[in-house]
Amino acid sequence: MKKICLTICLLALTLGQATAQSSPSVQQQTSARLNTLSPQFLSGTHAMLRVTPEKRYLLLPVEEKESESKIRVIKDGHADASFDIRLATGKADYFVPLDLSRYGKGELLLDLVFTGNYRTVGNIEDYSCWKLMKQSDTFDTTNREQWRPQYHHTPAWGWMNDPNGMFYKDGVWHLYFQYNPYGSMWGNMTWGHSVSRDLIHWTHEPEAVLPDALGTVFSGSAIVDSTGSAEFGKNAVVAMYTSARENQTQSLAYSNDGGKTFTKYEGNPVLTAKEPDFRDPKMLWNDDTQEWNLVMATGQKMNFYSSKDLKNWKFESSFGEGYGCHKGVWECPDLMKMDNGKWVLVCNINPGGPYGGSATQYFVGQWDGHKFTCESKPETTKWMDYGKDHYATVTFSNAPDGRHVALPWMSNWQYAAVVPTLQYRSGNGIPRDLGIFTDEGEEYLSVKPSPEIMKAFSKKASSLGDACMIEVSGLRRNATIELSNSKNERVVMRYDAAEKSFSVDRMKSGKTDFSDVFPAVTSAPTHGKVSRVLIFIDKSSVEVFDGDGKFALTNLVFPTKPYDKLSVKGGKAKIWKMK
Repeated sequence: MKKICLTICLLALTLGQATAQSSPSVQQQTSARLNTLSPQFLSGTHAMLRVTPEKRYLLLPVEEKESESKIRVIKDGHADASFDIRLATGKADYFVPLDLSRYGKGELLLDLVFTGNYRTVGNIEDYSCWKLMKQSDTFDTTNREQWRPQYHHTPAWGWMNDPNGMFYKDGVWHLYFQYNPYGSMWGNMTWGHSVSRDLIHWTHEPEAVLPDALGTVFSGSAIVDSTGSAEFGKNAVVAMYTSARENQTQSLAYSNDGGKTFTKYEGNPVLTAKEPDFRDPKMLWNDDTQEWNLVMATGQKMNFYSSKDLKNWKFESSFGEGYGCHKGVWECPDLMKMDNGKWVLVCNINPGGPYGGSATQYFVGQWDGHKFTCESKPETTKWMDYGKDHYATVTFSNAPDGRHVALPWMSNWQYAAVVPTLQYRSGNGIPRDLGIFTDEGEEYLSVKPSPEIMKAFSKKASSLGDACMIEVSGLRRNATIELSNSKNERVVMRYDAAEKSFSVDRMKSGKTDFSDVFPAVTSAPTHGKVSRVLIFIDKSSVEVFDGDGKFALTNLVFPTKPYDKLSVKGGKAKIWKMK
């Protein structure tokens, strides 16, 4: 595979938020069209466009209500790339860049095929996209979203879902993610890439792994091969991902520059199966057996494999039948050894979550390198988070000090495509460290905000804002915490000691009419008495953590103005702002 040559220069996102570049606004970008763009119309659904690159990008107008069109980029008679995009026929909602520089010098031929039957403009010649397309040396990533978070990771533009291939190396946290660079709806799955030194401030990098003839690039994992066992080089970063085409197969790519660019292994695919749902490989090194292990989501079970070289995998066993929740497809696994010697198998599921849609379940037990044995009864289901917006949660490989640092996709498949943002869709929840605790003879995952997150907040008390942390201590048996604004929008949190529950009510939290299932009350078991909770508020989210890590609730909210009033009954609150 050619090394990735897309080098869109985005400024680091201050507190996770895209900031203005020295580039024109959207209005300025749309004001001029180069005369070199002259489409040729072959039919009512087919056109070709010859483009002589004069500037770096071709800015493409997107109208989300339209059907997907397919664009093939042809150079010297060869299709170098193809992608789907909802090209505008009327008013453009936003623009996305096609990086012309990656194809070198010389003329390009864009082959465009339109689909669907509900376009409001009757003739292909009259589609607005022909007038709105333009070349530009810059692409404006200035934040234009009311609800873009300040300290949560989000893509600068485009669609994002599952975190992928996360690893830590040389002081840098690498986050890859399911990404559509050509629109804010799911599609064109590619590995986007962001890096951080503190898990708060993220710098967006070029796309890392792009689709090829084997298919689009679905979820997977990455490891640091410190011994060079795969023969890609000592300390090479090796990624395994699902190639999705007619079937789902597993492919390798490796990086010798610390994860910036990847070369695809010429022997791909390295693992295949007959099952239609066979995806999301999670690799890990097993110190006990001195070999690599692999967990694969396979329908409603997990398959386990072992390998000495990351290329040749031996099937070991399966787990899942009769255990936990089976109301949806199992996805995005993880497997980790905890400090007490127990192993935790993470299994994301969609649908089937405790409050509908997608969620993250897990199993505690033993793993001997060949077979996973769950120590709970088969009917027991344990959830990592009881909010509506916690999914595809996996951990960073090679994390320092043996930590298990997890990162969720902060959305739900029930409404992810219709949340009220356009420039981008979806962010990640805050990073959280996982541990283990015991309650009434059962072992559970503890979930705490990562230390890096706690260090990001000032210890000087402040007033309520749209990006802050609230610490409520001394909770009494029936405590109520309410966030509200002058528009009577509110989030109500309740602790019920008798029921051993903590709930979050977002029924009237702000804008909710984009989905019938968005208004919801979610509730978590407390596993004992609660004395302190931490509440992380960002522009479009409220995340609640028990002070001892015994429960977590992650929920999106879309208030039409920031919550500026805090009411606490049955506890004492302090508010901390970002440093």
